[in-house]
Amino acid sequence: MNTKPIGLFDSGVGGTSIWKEIRALLPFENTLYLADSKNAPYGTQSQEKIIELSIKNTQYLVNKGCKIIVIACNTATTNAIDILRAQFNVPIIGIEPAIKPAALKTQTKAIGILATKGTLSSALFHKTTNLYASDISIVERVGEGLVSLIEEGKMNSLEMTELLKLYTKPMVDSNIDYLVLGCTHYPYLIPQLLKLLPKKVSIIDSGLAVARHTKATLESNNLINNENTIGKNLFYINTNNTQTMSSLLGKNRKVEYLDF
Repeated sequence: MNTKPIGLFDSGVGGTSIWKEIRALLPFENTLYLADSKNAPYGTQSQEKIIELSIKNTQYLVNKGCKIIVIACNTATTNAIDILRAQFNVPIIGIEPAIKPAALKTQTKAIGILATKGTLSSALFHKTTNLYASDISIVERVGEGLVSLIEEGKMNSLEMTELLKLYTKPMVDSNIDYLVLGCTHYPYLIPQLLKLLPKKVSIIDSGLAVARHTKATLESNNLINNENTIGKNLFYINTNNTQTMSSLLGKNRKVEYLDF
């Protein structure tokens, strides 16, 4: 069982940012990644559709023998994780915006959150916000169009720069000192964001925390792969964006088309 893969899914290529953190922390683990780019971004879908797609992706990974599932998608986590945990008999790790650390560390008592509509409107997001940031000014912004540009390989385009300027200006005007990235696609925009934001603004994403939680869950369930050989990694995408995904992964990693 321990040699079976870690399964990950996201509404596209963005979850590869989570995969990289898991890979760095657990290099001997085998992994299987599903990029549902055909339905990206989940943040614009109805909750019913998000749940349907999340069940479908999880079922595929479970059928492939994955010993643990990582939902490398904020929107799928905040809308579907409870249903997935009730339906599947494997550990399921989710991801949600890192509001807690930003709320605890802010000096200006103002933080920005850039996320999808599906994440910002979810009950889990509001519960977390009320729990940790009730006394803090939160500037929320739906990153409309950002996921599509990343999926198209246009991370450094003029259109992307203009959108990021538009979305971050109200945050800067509100004197934020932390920007929380609430979508797994967005860490790929950090180089651009650093150029646009004042130096006092720190950027937080959840990738490393998810990787650590995945490792701890594997250890507590005696599922760690103890073979001292570098793990095998499979990447599937259901559109023709294989090249975009491969470029994000680096090292000439092979990405295969899969109709799912």
